Amino acid sequence: GFVVGHAGLYQALAMFAVAYFIIGMTVLSVCAIATNGALDAGGAYYMISRALGPEFGGSIGIMFFLANVCGSALYVLGLVEAVVDSFGIPPGQEAGTGVHVLPQSYWYELLYGTVLLALCLLVCLVGASIYAKATFLIFLIVAAVLGTILVSFFATRPLKVPIRLPNSNGTETDNGFFTGFSLNTLRDNLGGEYGVDYTTGQMMSFSSVFAVMFNGCTGIMAGSNMSGDLKRPSYSIPRGTISAVLFTYLVYNLLAFLMCATCNRILLQKDYGFLRDISIFPPLVTVGIYAATLSAAMSNLIGASRILYALARDDLFGRALALAKKTSASGNPVMAVILSWLVVQVVLFSGKLNTIASVVTIFFLLVYATVNLACLALEWASAPNFRPTFRYFTWHTCLLGIAGCCVMMFLISPVSASASLGFLLLLLLALHYLSPSSTWGYISQALIFHQVRKYLLMLDVRKDHVKFWRPQMLLMVQNPRGSARLIDFVNDLKKSGLYVLGHVELQDLDMLPSDPLQSQQDSWLSLVDKLNVKAFVSLTLAPSVRHGVRQLLFTSGLGGMRPNTLVLGFYDDEAPQDGLARHPAFTSAREEVPLGFPPLRAPTTPKLLSAREYVGIVADALKMLRNVLLARQLESLDKAWELRRAASPPPTIHVWPVNLLRPDSARYADTCSLFLLQMACVLNMARAWRRARLRLFLCVEAGTMPHAQEEKLRQLLKDLRIQAQIQLVPWDAITRLHWQTCQRPPGGPAEEEEEEEGVVNFPTNTTQVSDEYVCAANKLVLEQSPAPAVRFLYLPRPPADTSLYPLYLHQLELLTRGLGPTVLVHGVSAVTSTQL
Repeated sequence: GFVVGHAGLYQALAMFAVAYFIIGMTVLSVCAIATNGALDAGGAYYMISRALGPEFGGSIGIMFFLANVCGSALYVLGLVEAVVDSFGIPPGQEAGTGVHVLPQSYWYELLYGTVLLALCLLVCLVGASIYAKATFLIFLIVAAVLGTILVSFFATRPLKVPIRLPNSNGTETDNGFFTGFSLNTLRDNLGGEYGVDYTTGQMMSFSSVFAVMFNGCTGIMAGSNMSGDLKRPSYSIPRGTISAVLFTYLVYNLLAFLMCATCNRILLQKDYGFLRDISIFPPLVTVGIYAATLSAAMSNLIGASRILYALARDDLFGRALALAKKTSASGNPVMAVILSWLVVQVVLFSGKLNTIASVVTIFFLLVYATVNLACLALEWASAPNFRPTFRYFTWHTCLLGIAGCCVMMFLISPVSASASLGFLLLLLLALHYLSPSSTWGYISQALIFHQVRKYLLMLDVRKDHVKFWRPQMLLMVQNPRGSARLIDFVNDLKKSGLYVLGHVELQDLDMLPSDPLQSQQDSWLSLVDKLNVKAFVSLTLAPSVRHGVRQLLFTSGLGGMRPNTLVLGFYDDEAPQDGLARHPAFTSAREEVPLGFPPLRAPTTPKLLSAREYVGIVADALKMLRNVLLARQLESLDKAWELRRAASPPPTIHVWPVNLLRPDSARYADTCSLFLLQMACVLNMARAWRRARLRLFLCVEAGTMPHAQEEKLRQLLKDLRIQAQIQLVPWDAITRLHWQTCQRPPGGPAEEEEEEEGVVNFPTNTTQVSDEYVCAANKLVLEQSPAPAVRFLYLPRPPADTSLYPLYLHQLELLTRGLGPTVLVHGVSAVTSTQL
């Protein structure tokens, strides 16, 4: 009567259609989730938390708990309104007559509400079985009342209904009319005519009427809220919920039509209890109203208690809800019921039904939107284990349900909707940072997998362009204890590219009962989390380190995301230091340092890798067209100190883009030099290194027009948009040492090999570069002051003759001895572009 009295038949039918469209879409989602596995206590909360994870589940669980609490208070207030309407002393009279004996005031109505709520509490404390019996009895009563009302519309003769309403001057008397079926009455009631709600004194509108009406439709979750008490929830919830929705939709529409065709607008707007006046048996209508509202109040109270119990049992809020875990001997969560009752009692202080109707409606709409979101996420994730037996839904129905809920929330009350979403967001953030991790499975992981797979398929390596090149690193780590700072340094070098930590375990799977790498995977992933690096982990078994690195170079990555750069620690005789214990990530949690990794190799223990095998790995990578970086003494790089010191000038990065081991082929614009320059620039672009300055060293000889070379190099840097200071370094004395010891006749085969295909090689003249020359080159690099944070040097190719591998490594060791953090770089791919 309230709805059609203010909104008229057309708008009332539209309200029912909109409300049941939203409800219908949500019911389809509820049925889909309910039939996709075993349900436990908590209903919608259980569905959402197991689908969307603890953050969404916990925050929506609290919102749903509040919705049910407020809903229970709403129905209790509605029942109080009905009781006072029937038995209250009329306004303006000091003493009642006949059945009108109950005093009316705010505090008296609060007392009546408290008594009625206590009755609901007693039923819910006894348990779900007595609640089920009570609600079934109430269902029979309401069905009988509904039958008599439908008969009354046809059987009752036209009559005048006197209406007495309180106002500022005392009471106001008006007359409403029951006309029987009349075309004129129907015509008058077709359109909307919003007036003042006599219970609150507020002017009604479409949104406020819809908010009150929607509360009559929120019982769709009553069955799912009892999921923990049902014998076969996946069987009962779909059948019970769908049949209830269809039945109530038909009843509401039928009642709306009958009321509009038989009652004038004054009667509908100013007497919400008019059905008693027109009934063939008025007391039965009173009993039906009491039964319906009492049933709804109990349903919401027991639903709230089950949600609170489920939240407490999942430990999402820690000790805050520990009390709600306690149950009776029969398993009834009595403490959750009592706590829910207390919260409902607090809400009863609001006093009027229509005051809290909009808040309750928005909470329910938010929960329904999230149920649809959960089903949508499960459907979009396309997980093989999402195969509900209820198939009458698609992602379209979920999306429509979400859109409908969101639109109606903001139509009802933009302020309340915004406040509810803000509250939800706060709960989400709090649970994200404070709640313990769960074992329920995270739908976000399934959705990310689905999207990543789709986009990886779209990442076509044939469309790669040098303009969009980025380093994709494979860092080989023997033991993370001795490589913590190197791992952190390479993380700065990756420039949003792929970063893989590779490790080779020297074992034979044929001789093992199971794969030993499975147990190590968690330790490596925990390391990545602790060091806060954006890296993947790739472990392999192999008979030798060289074979293992080959495997990882061939197989690491996926599609267009494959490593293009191999990073190795330097091969020397220095004793490894445990940098993990000194790393800032572990200084406050020393007990977690081990992470399952073995202790470092003792200095007297033989290495797992020979010098020849180490150089062979470098040669293999270059054959596979991978760039190579060799990092020496990176564990001595204290990045935090280097980059945060307040001293001026700022820290520097020294770049030597010339092949110091080949003074006879010194060039600055070959592929390797440009790659080295690019890597130094990439490091300088990292957030932590932006304060550092690049210093580029140009080695010049007398009589070679150094200023022309400098200008040419400066123009190259300008074209590449690289900001660096160029410093000229005379090295006549160094090159003189080389030519004095050079034994190769001019025009020999080595000279031809050196320029083959424009690649600077490291051919057999390995033997012709003396230790004296290499030490002099090392001294030249070391003398350049101030000392940099890190140096980038040119890495020559390994010699073609494998017997020269040890000598090659020896000369690299001499070249970088005592230089501090140094990165030797050899690039095989074009990585710089001057194009737009």
